[in-house]
Formats: sequence, C-alpha cells, structure tokens
Amino acid sequence: MADLVSLFKERVAAGLKRKSITKASQWAETYRQMNGQLAGKWTFKYHPWLREMHDSDAELNVGQKSAQMGYTELALNLTFYHIDIRNIDCLYILPSKTPDASDFSASRFDPALEASPHLEQLFSNVKNIGHKRAGSANLYIRGAHSKSGLRSIPVGFIIFDEVDVMNQDNISLGMERVSGQMEKKIWMISTPTHDEMGINKFYTQTTQEHFIFKCPCCSRSTELIYPDCLKITAESLVDPRITDTHVICKECKNELKHETKWQWLQSGLWVPSYENRIERGFYINQLYSSTVKPVEIAKLYFRAQSDPAAEQELYNSKLGLTHTSKGSTISDTEIVDCKRGYKNGEVNTSGMSMVTMGIDVGKWLHYEIDSWSLGSNASTDPNTAAIPRVIKFGKVKDFEELDDLIMKYGVLSCVIDANPEKRKALEFATRMFGMVKMCYYVKGITGKTINISKDPNEPSISVDRTAWLDLALGRFKTKTIQLPIDVDIEYTSHIKVQIKSYQKDPDGNYVARYIKPEHREDHYAHARNYAEIALGFAIGQGTSQSINKRIM
Repeated sequence: MADLVSLFKERVAAGLKRKSITKASQWAETYRQMNGQLAGKWTFKYHPWLREMHDSDAELNVGQKSAQMGYTELALNLTFYHIDIRNIDCLYILPSKTPDASDFSASRFDPALEASPHLEQLFSNVKNIGHKRAGSANLYIRGAHSKSGLRSIPVGFIIFDEVDVMNQDNISLGMERVSGQMEKKIWMISTPTHDEMGINKFYTQTTQEHFIFKCPCCSRSTELIYPDCLKITAESLVDPRITDTHVICKECKNELKHETKWQWLQSGLWVPSYENRIERGFYINQLYSSTVKPVEIAKLYFRAQSDPAAEQELYNSKLGLTHTSKGSTISDTEIVDCKRGYKNGEVNTSGMSMVTMGIDVGKWLHYEIDSWSLGSNASTDPNTAAIPRVIKFGKVKDFEELDDLIMKYGVLSCVIDANPEKRKALEFATRMFGMVKMCYYVKGITGKTINISKDPNEPSISVDRTAWLDLALGRFKTKTIQLPIDVDIEYTSHIKVQIKSYQKDPDGNYVARYIKPEHREDHYAHARNYAEIALGFAIGQGTSQSINKRIM
C-alpha cells in the first residue's frame, strides 16, 4: 500500500510540474538531457543567448548565425516542447531527405531520446525516419528538395534548418503548412552566404536583434563584432604569437578573457535594431562561443588572404555574416574594358565562318550571337584559343522569331536552354535540325565535357554549369571578349548578378558554384554561356563527348 501511495504522489507531483511549465526554456531545463562534453541536464550556462530565443512569442523567428552556436539544439528543444506540452504537430525541414534527414534522425534525434528518459517514454514510434509519433502529436522530418514531401502536412510548428542550402523555391510551400492553424510558429535558422539570399533575405525583414552585454572591464553595454573585437597578435599563420590572439571590448579595448566568457555573457540581452517589426531575428557569431578559441578565427583569417573558399568560410561560418569575395562577380569596370567601337547588331557578318548563338528561355527568349576569332591551337581547345565578338544580343517573345535571327546573322551552331519550355525548344531544334542543340545543366560531369544525348528524337547535350560559366563569364576578367559600345543596362546587370560562391558539398569539401539573389535576373549570362558551348559544334570536329576533342 505504501508503494501505491508513493507512486500516486509521484504522479500527482509530475502532473503539477508539467502544468507549471509554460515556456520552452523551462521545459528544456526540466526534461532535456545532454550527452558528450555537456553531459547532464540541459543548461544555458554556455549559451545564454538561447534562453530568450526559446521563449519568443513571434510567429516567425529568424536566426542568422555562425556555425556551432547551439541553434540546432534550440530547434530540437522547441520541437520537443511543442509536441510534449502543447500537443502540436511539428515539421522539421532540412535541405534534403538523403542524407540530411537521415543523418539528422541518427545523429541528433535518436541521441536526444537516448539521453533523456522523458523523451524516450514520450515517443512511441521512432523507426520511421520521416515520421515520429508521440501520443497524438506527430513529428515530420522532410527534405526541402521534394515538393511532394511538403504537401498535405498540416502542422502548427515548423523548423527550417540550414536555409541557405535549401531549394529556395520550396520554402514558401513549406511555410504554407501552418496556414490553416489557429496557433502557429515558424523558426528559420542558418549560416548565411550572400546579401538578399537565403536566411539573410528573411533576416533583413525582422527586428535584427544583437546580443548585448555589460563589459566586465568598463561596465558599458557592448557586443562582440568583427574585426573590432578580435585582437590578432601575429603577422602570419606560422607566427607563434598567433596563440595570444584574444577578444577585446570595442568600448574600452581591454582584453575579455576567453575562459570567463560564460560568466560575463550572463548579463546579455537581445536588443532589436528595429523595434516596430513583428517578426524577430537573432544574430550571433563565434566571438561569443566558449568552445571556439579566438586563435581558431585568427588562423582562418590568414588562410582567407589567399583562399576565397576560406574567406567565405570566415565570414559565413565563423562570423555569421554575408560576404561576397572580391573577384567573385563581374564589375562595371571589367565590362567597360571589353567594349569596342561598334554598335549592337550593326556588324556585317558576310565572310564570317564561325558564328554561334546562345538562347536562355524564360518569359522572354534572351539571346547572344557571337562571331569568333580562332587562335592557332583551336584544334586542341577551341574555347580557350578563340575570342568571341558579341555582334548581337536581345530578346524576343516567340520561338519563331529566332529562325529569322539565325538566317540573318548566318549562325552556324546554336545552343538553347532545354527548360522550362522543352516542347517549344524541341520544335525549334527540329526546324533547325543539325544546327540547334538543347542544353541541360547537370551534376556529375567533369570540367568542360559535353555529353551528347543518344536519343535520335532529342538533339540535346548535358554540361556542368559551373565549369562553363567559369569560362563564359571569366572572359570579362581576362578581357577575351568584345562587346558593342552600346551594350545596355539589362545585359550588364544579368552578367554582374552571378556570384561565384564556395559552399560545402555532402562530404564537407568546399566546391564553387554560381548563385544569384532570388529576385534578380541572369538570362543574358546563360545566353552568353550557351553561345560559348556552341563553338565546338560550329567547328564541327567529329563525334567525341569532350569539347577538347572532336564534337559532332
């Protein structure tokens, strides 16, 4: 009988305790258990900036941050809280289903349950990677690359984790999953990449809050920002004095000891840059971290002096800032330097043997027509040896108008975007049989290799987008392209909008790719690229799949 009474009392106490929990921060400190170096009960000791974030009442919250600042643990705690206390269905969105959702389930979700007896009892079915059940509440784990995986899931709480590497077109589809709910909340977190892109696009519409604390030396309210608060004590990466690098207060310039960081940051509060906005945004960087020593940031600073990938990692992953490296875009000066003394469309094409055309397909059909001067080693690498002169660029509404341009300018070879109007592109290629190739950008192709379709009903090719854009846009930097004197603003803006960005692949290696802000257009950049690809076909060097050999 005594055991039954004791059990009854425990159940009553547990029920009262649960009823007293009205905030996610309370839930985390009560029920969450951690493994690893921070084993034991969840604490805000080394991540004090996370407490207020846990309890935000805003419907949309945006976290722009550096890597390893606890934001994913925040996302997990919020998800568990909404399932456990609020009994709300939750959706956790990662960049892709495989490997992101699978890895998340194995490395984040499962260990959280194993470490916390409360969570282990809460979830009754966890074997399904994409669907976990906890009583009547559900947790869905999805990849943002799949539209089908984001449809028909009504939920009240959503996490978008690593926004900048997601399919941006599907983010709005994911956000619609809460539209039918009386109570709703969305969190978006990510390291940033470039202005107006990914997480930064959403963050700039929020309160843009920074974590402000009292300096332990001068007692003034301040924050840790780069480069003001990082005192690098070396002249190079190999300078042994680099280990003395430390954080300083930007107000009094005194050293702020890394070892006591967790203590003086306890006074910190989130302070908004814009007070009248309803959507909250939170920015933090690794200068605040108790686990990342200042010397680590200093080392990356020196590597960034000669490595654009390291430079981008410094700003994005270490500092949580958007950054576009010098030379990663085409400048106005570089375009001006390529102009010559002739006007668009006025070049006499009679006698020209090598004229190519590139067409990008959208609401308009943007095109570029080039005549080529071939170098002495064109037989081995035609694009590297040749110099294009842009004799005509423009845009038309109808595919049939392209036929007249081909005839008028004596185009020998043309490459057109295969999507999004594949049927119309195929009709055009069929009318100009042997002259027009439809082009797909695909992954898994090396360098400037061109894969030619074996389907006799579809004259198409596949290429690596980045490798060819490197060549096509790189001409503006090397001044190996000639432009009309009257090249217009639309053409130049499309060329300049492309950013060569360095991002990690699934293996953690940095790879280059070209990206652009969502609302900006880049049609002429791709028309330029397709005209470049068309050169090998104009030369008519045979049937090999490599542009450096003979191409049909």
